[in-house]
Amino acid sequence: MEFVDWFPYYQSIRQQFGYSTQKDQEAANILSKMIRRKALDKKVLQRKIAGKQVMVIGSGPGLERNLEFIKRNLKLTKIVANGAAQVLIERRIKPDIVVTDLDGNHSFLQKAEKMGATMVIHAHGDNVAMLRKLVPKFRHVVGSTQIAPVEKVYNFGGFTDGDRCVFLAEEFAAKDIILVGMEFGYPINRNSTGVVKNQNLKNEKMKVARKLLEILAKRGSQSNLFDTSTRPIKGFKRFRINEETQI
Repeated sequence: MEFVDWFPYYQSIRQQFGYSTQKDQEAANILSKMIRRKALDKKVLQRKIAGKQVMVIGSGPGLERNLEFIKRNLKLTKIVANGAAQVLIERRIKPDIVVTDLDGNHSFLQKAEKMGATMVIHAHGDNVAMLRKLVPKFRHVVGSTQIAPVEKVYNFGGFTDGDRCVFLAEEFAAKDIILVGMEFGYPINRNSTGVVKNQNLKNEKMKVARKLLEILAKRGSQSNLFDTSTRPIKGFKRFRINEETQI
């Protein structure tokens, strides 16, 4: 999604949650400076995604339920939202791309990179301290922002780590995007993230993320959109899994 198309959605989100455009932009600038010498070009993502079948994996209840499906389809590109990386790594499944604003388990995010995952690290006004603490521990990263892109920091669209994964897959023209464990608004996997300080706020963010994906589907995606959830996102086709499902 072009920034000019994304910006009105960002403005609505900013107003709803009281975010500061200035702080978000400052965070993007800080990340840009921090990764100048170790930033990966976005072509790295293009090579992993373009024309490929992609699983976007989140921390919803469907993750545990569909782990065997993921294992049967390891050839698919796995774009993983933040803390879901821990669940996969504990099952010896390597993420291909991890999208994170660094509020997941830090040791598992670092393990994901060591296993070969491309790390897409997101900067916003509330995680500058975490950026300063953790970004130096990664060897190579792709930077992302929800405001105007700057050098080596891109805006692919999306609000939370989960829906940002989908926007990323769409940006680089995945053939198919299959959502696994992306039940926005349902309880997250207890092993995949830290303590949720404000559950009501988290729920509101999940509603916005789901709405953004509905908008993405309505606008007309260049990818085929599928959802393994029993309550698929509007505009995504229900993808039914059984014990033998292999793509």
